Amino acid sequence: METRQNDESRLYTEAYIKRARAAQAIFEDATQADADRAARAVAKVVYDNAEALAVLAAEDTRMGNVPDKTAKNKSKARLIWNSLKGKKSRGILERDAESGITTIAKPLGTVAAITPCTNPIVTPMSNSMFALKCANAIIITPHHNATLCSARAVELFRAELRKLGFPEDLVQILDRHSRENTRNLISMADAVIATGGAGMVYAAYSSGKPALGVGAGNVQAIIDRGADYGAAVRRITEGRAFDNGIICSGEQSAICPEEDFDAILRAFADCGCYTIKNPAEREALRAALFEDGKMSRHAVGQSAAAVARLAGIEIDARTKAIAVEAEGTGLGDVLAKEKMCPVIALYRYRDFAEAVAIAKENLEAEGKGHSVAIHSDNREHIEYAGKALPVSRFLINQVCASSAGGSFQNGLAPTNTMGCGSWGNNSLSENLSYRHLMNVSRIAYHMPDNPVPSDEELWAEI
Repeated sequence: METRQNDESRLYTEAYIKRARAAQAIFEDATQADADRAARAVAKVVYDNAEALAVLAAEDTRMGNVPDKTAKNKSKARLIWNSLKGKKSRGILERDAESGITTIAKPLGTVAAITPCTNPIVTPMSNSMFALKCANAIIITPHHNATLCSARAVELFRAELRKLGFPEDLVQILDRHSRENTRNLISMADAVIATGGAGMVYAAYSSGKPALGVGAGNVQAIIDRGADYGAAVRRITEGRAFDNGIICSGEQSAICPEEDFDAILRAFADCGCYTIKNPAEREALRAALFEDGKMSRHAVGQSAAAVARLAGIEIDARTKAIAVEAEGTGLGDVLAKEKMCPVIALYRYRDFAEAVAIAKENLEAEGKGHSVAIHSDNREHIEYAGKALPVSRFLINQVCASSAGGSFQNGLAPTNTMGCGSWGNNSLSENLSYRHLMNVSRIAYHMPDNPVPSDEELWAEI
């Protein structure tokens, strides 16, 4: 029975691969203008249908909220297309006279993309844009809780490709969700992008094909002594509340100077947070969020008021987030872990070195390699944390939830797939972009006049 099911799955998946390869063979020699038109069309159709897609995503996944999903659809479409405009991804990329190297961009072929329920529209969008920018085909396998909304997005992408006269099978989505189909897809494709849970990322790296995956998030936000506490708390609250807290780059812990802790707690209340001070409420919240140390599925992506109700606490429906002081770092308190809902854990520190130590202990338990937010104007402190903490991104005086994936106000590559380096068992420690979806050939010209050092010059003491 199992053998027959696998045979059926392989035949089903092979049909997608064949269509993708046929479409990519036609598109492989696309001009830069054609590749850019295809990528732009994907972004523009999400931008134009942002609210309708947001409504469908909220209904399909039953997490997050429509206004934030709408804003995310619009902002990511704008950011990612803006980052791709004018970038070379076809033909000769560069002629370097000094090194004698000429680089030429070539497609990978057919890309398989595992996409999550937390970003069921913008991750298929960005993965498709990066693939098309480099004249690849892409096949998406969505999370089982996001099949309808992701399929609708891909349907729109394909319609736009048809309008431009390009093969619609450059972008496809599996219409039958199963682990067997996903395993077969990633083993047959030429490269794999895995954005989602640790199990799927591990499967991608075990597929035998080049894979680009992501790690878990658990963003630590450090508020430096003397910073603008009001501004820092507003940013942290905005990040923690965004889309009901399901974004992997959303702030999870706020680490605060101990002498100003009460003032910072009041600032959270002023920003629309419910601040827990009662030990019984804290324990009830902890029990509602975690079951045997794992995040409760009933709390994921729910509003602050809904999470509070799970804990038997009644709060204003307009509450943005819940702020609670944790009683331990790392493995000492589950509140130190990633919380995929609008709950922020608070910590006190005596000096900046202790603040960084708290962040590191929490990251070592979960989220190593992802991101840290620092609210500070002290370059020495910022660079101290930058050297000490094992993450790929440091966001300074920004909303990490909406800026770690790139923004108009920072230099990070706009994306929805954030690599976490070897810390997170990933092959990249930067934001995924189109550059990761191309092969590059190098022509090496003979450079007879290049200097050759003598042994004395070569082995001189340094």
